[in-house]
Amino acid sequence: MAKIISGYGPLLLRAMGQTLLLALWGLFFACIIGMFFGLLGVVKNRLCNIIESVFVDVIRGVPLIVLAYFIYFGIPFAINNLLGASGFTLSALQAGTACLALNCGAYMAEIIRAGIQSVDAGQMEAARSLGLPYWRAMVRVVLPQAIRTMIPTIINQFIITLKDTSILSVIGFPELVNTAKNVVAITFMSFQTWLIVGVMYLIVITLLSFAAKRLERRLNRGRQ
Repeated sequence: MAKIISGYGPLLLRAMGQTLLLALWGLFFACIIGMFFGLLGVVKNRLCNIIESVFVDVIRGVPLIVLAYFIYFGIPFAINNLLGASGFTLSALQAGTACLALNCGAYMAEIIRAGIQSVDAGQMEAARSLGLPYWRAMVRVVLPQAIRTMIPTIINQFIITLKDTSILSVIGFPELVNTAKNVVAITFMSFQTWLIVGVMYLIVITLLSFAAKRLERRLNRGRQ
């Protein structure tokens, strides 16, 4: 184990950095996607509600690995062969970010929808009675209260997204699991390598979980 840490520790740390980078990019775009579809889910419009429901059901119904293959291989194939383009490709980072953003975005949409619906309906009615248009009332009155309740859940979703990055080793992104496979292929030290990788994931996820719990306690005290 000491041999792996001394010889490949910096490589594994860089891979963990790549993993965190991919998870952060995925969560960033997932928040945008989730906000858009989450708002579609709460407006009083049947078509918007159906669009949100279809998006969430379709994305959550497709395994992440299938989505990764579809984006990395399927979309370039379709653009190059069906649309007449040539040489279009997606990098592993681009495909991985899109994959995580869509997958996490479907769950974020439900988190945001539930967060908005948890705010007392009287808040919106009071804002509208003061003359605020619907969307301005949503942005200025409802969303700030909803986001406060959503933050711990968003952190937990980030933890899930961080673990999901391991699946993207199948498209060659140099995250922690993919790098660990290469280390095992070189050293033939499977047990030690995967133990180190497991500990690295455990440390990062434990810190994030601790931050989520502490933030949730602080928010709960603020409501009292």
